[in-house]
Amino acid sequence: MTAKKTAKLSGHEQVIDFLNNLEHPLKDEIEEVRKIILGANEELCEHIKWKAPSFCYDNEDRITFNLHGKGYFLLIFHCGAKAKEHAGEARLLEDPTGLLDWVAKDRATVKFTDMNDVEAKREKLAVIITKWLEVTSP
Repeated sequence: MTAKKTAKLSGHEQVIDFLNNLEHPLKDEIEEVRKIILGANEELCEHIKWKAPSFCYDNEDRITFNLHGKGYFLLIFHCGAKAKEHAGEARLLEDPTGLLDWVAKDRATVKFTDMNDVEAKREKLAVIITKWLEVTSP
């Protein structure tokens, strides 16, 4: 008789499990932003990174939640685990939405405070996700 192996959760299953167990005052907002992200590009996949949902494109993390703020949460737009060389000293892209708060030339955040904020940023967020994936892909 063989011992039954516990199956490893897929990335999507990890996120569902994480959200089911999440106790956060902005849980509904977090789940809504997740839907916006997944709806922006059908090639995105998700898993848990840095103790929060993270979204991959071409097998590289590109957008990750930061859920540690009081009264808000952040989306971190980045270029994956390994620093990449990007030509020049300019930011990776011009942000036509005005949503991105740049913390480095290849890293930016978007802050959310409540559902009204999520709704106000919905369309611009989808636009900036698409642009971010375009400029950070090989």
